[in-house]
Amino acid sequence: MMGRMMRWGVALGFTALWWWAVLRIAFADGAGVLEATVAAGGWGLSLLPVNCVPRSRAAGALGPGRWRAAWQGRRPTRASPPLRSGAGSGPS
Repeated sequence: MMGRMMRWGVALGFTALWWWAVLRIAFADGAGVLEATVAAGGWGLSLLPVNCVPRSRAAGALGPGRWRAAWQGRRPTRASPPLRSGAGSGPS
């Protein structure tokens, strides 16, 4: 519970700092490099995905060699090969 409150406090603090920088750039004379850096940094962080997990833990993640096998023309799965035209289906 305390960790969650700390994260929210830090997030709100950074949000307030970013808005201060943006509003100072927009309305104050003499806004400089510090405000521009804070505003650009906050905007850049907003472009990052926030729900990232390592590829090995991601749901539905592909194995490391799967794309390579697909590009080289090998079959990437062990599914049954497609039926040839007119071959019909075999017994199940």
